[in-house]
Amino acid sequence: MIPRECKRLAEVDFPISAVSQHAAREKSIRHGHPSTLHLWWARRPLASSRAVLLALLLPDPCDAACPQPFTARACEILTAVRQRPKDAAELRKALIWFIGTFADWNLAADPTYLRVARELVRAAHPGEAPLVVDPFAGGGSIPLEALRVGCEAFASDLNPVACLILKVMLEEIPRHGPGLAEELRRVGGEVKAAAEKELADLYPPDPDGATPIAYLWARTVRCEAPNCGAEIPLLRSFWLCRKPKRRRALRAAVARPAGEPPRVELEVFEPASERDVRAGTVTRAKAACPCCGVVLPPERVRAQLAAQRGGADVVFDEAGRRIGGARLTAVVTLRPGETGRHYRPAAEADYAAVRTAQARLAGILDAWERGGKQGLCPVPDEPTPAGGGSGAGRAFSVQRYGMFRWGDLFTARQKVALATMIKLMTARHWQAGEDGGNLAIDKAATLPSITLAMSRCAEQSSSMVRWRYTVEAVAGTFGRQALPIVWDFSEIVVTGDRASNFSAALDWVREVLEQGVNRRIGQLQSADATDHPLPDQAAGVWFTDPPYYDAIPYSDLSDFFLVWLKRALPGHPLLRDPFDPANPLSPKTREAVQDETKTCNGRVKNRAFFEDTMGAAFAEGRRVLNEDGIGSVVFAHKTTEGWEALLAGMIRGGWTITGSWPIATERPGRLRSQDSAALATSIHLVCRPRPDDAPVGDWAVVLRELP
Repeated sequence: MIPRECKRLAEVDFPISAVSQHAAREKSIRHGHPSTLHLWWARRPLASSRAVLLALLLPDPCDAACPQPFTARACEILTAVRQRPKDAAELRKALIWFIGTFADWNLAADPTYLRVARELVRAAHPGEAPLVVDPFAGGGSIPLEALRVGCEAFASDLNPVACLILKVMLEEIPRHGPGLAEELRRVGGEVKAAAEKELADLYPPDPDGATPIAYLWARTVRCEAPNCGAEIPLLRSFWLCRKPKRRRALRAAVARPAGEPPRVELEVFEPASERDVRAGTVTRAKAACPCCGVVLPPERVRAQLAAQRGGADVVFDEAGRRIGGARLTAVVTLRPGETGRHYRPAAEADYAAVRTAQARLAGILDAWERGGKQGLCPVPDEPTPAGGGSGAGRAFSVQRYGMFRWGDLFTARQKVALATMIKLMTARHWQAGEDGGNLAIDKAATLPSITLAMSRCAEQSSSMVRWRYTVEAVAGTFGRQALPIVWDFSEIVVTGDRASNFSAALDWVREVLEQGVNRRIGQLQSADATDHPLPDQAAGVWFTDPPYYDAIPYSDLSDFFLVWLKRALPGHPLLRDPFDPANPLSPKTREAVQDETKTCNGRVKNRAFFEDTMGAAFAEGRRVLNEDGIGSVVFAHKTTEGWEALLAGMIRGGWTITGSWPIATERPGRLRSQDSAALATSIHLVCRPRPDDAPVGDWAVVLRELP
């Protein structure tokens, strides 16, 4: 073991530049990367997690207390990737070089570099493999990298969605290997084929043979100006495609039939210049009427949409004619033998398919009610976040527009499609291992993986999905860590073969399963970080990325996925609130965030609550860490309040900071960074347990050591 008095590499040197480059670049890597298994917010890059972890695990060869057997063995190990170091100073440089080089995603699964990393860890810890503990595991970057470099990993989180992601990543993939990917391909293909057949009448092909791949919708409100009453399609932009050599847009014309309100008619055209495309009709919740020019104020826009429960669905009369609600502005199609996407106006057949979906949804709900409402409602009826106020709650506005249930965020057709896939996934016919499947992989292993694919598909299949006219593709529900209103939205063909859909989601998940390099199985448990399940002094490294004060409302955001996951995996032990059986959603009371819209045991979850909760979590970390162990805390917040709250919690928890490294972990062009002060750097604080008898520091000593 490394003596307590011996400094680790993370306390003396670190390859900031190299790791920052690899970490920032990693955010652009897609296929096969573990981050694409499922969305999780503020997920740390694997590059920085892997690099910092190695620097925490390896001793500084230049430290007098560094074990000599490690120095000799490390020099020998490194000859596999570079020239043998001649002395301790060269060995330190070589180790720092290796840490920075191995941060490259292209080398993460390289057999030589993997062997070197694991042998270095084994040389530093010749007894049992050190246990790395992460009590805020989230998307799993830290425990995954702990397994990669040969450690044991114990991951826990309070959030059910995070726990399911961790289960697949840390348990199912290492346990079953590539066979799980092949089984997912088989089962997923069968589910997709059955869903395509069952939902065929909801996505009819065009008479000319073209195939719709997306339907573009606009919520609508009525102009309240005297002598007008026109229906206003709420469009942030009239563009459909804005590529440099390919332009398509909507043109609005006003029809004024006698005895009726004026009507906005839309057609698809090819603009010659930017000036040919008019500005959108809505900005900052103010709607401008194209017929009379009157601007409807935000409170009236919200009131009208609230009366429509968000306005994502079409309203029909008894004869099947559209009379209000969402309006189909264009349909995106693919034509046989032609490249590129094409756009056409809405047709009667499009609305007929929507009406069929509404009738089928009513039948599904009627059957559930006639059956005594056994189990969960097929459509998520759990409440959406109230939002508003300060702190994390400000990220939500959907209830202001009448969307009080999670099901209100989806169109009738989207609800039917997702409910149908869940029915097929959970039906006995699709159990893995049957009908010629891999008998070594049972349903319990395959269902979580295919359920994550369904959940990925749901994120692309809500009425909060935008059409990105610059690239002709959909942007998922969570372009940022919030859930605001989306005025005009895109509806994908869930069972299609092109664009974002269930088949594409299956491919994303399958590629992650195929890339799995760890055969060591991690340990996962749903747990509160302030009441950790491990015994005293069980861990060698306590490395975590805790919640960022008031920046991200994890539990409220994750409920978007949880409501569908619970229906796909009914009764799953991870998909529940372990502290409140009556809570149908993820735990909110104990969540370590600053959100003054919520309370915990009658106490408002303000800054003081966050500090106390962090202090309790850090105290638990100090308890489970052995006397020779080391810790690291990742934090990124743009306010001094957030930093003060974190540091106060660390001090209360009994830690002292021995090093800090700023690592650029974010992609500069991401949506969250545009026109905002979002940080691009995450600070990795290296810390040690402060002795109980530690004296009070002397300011004069600090000043002398500061240079």
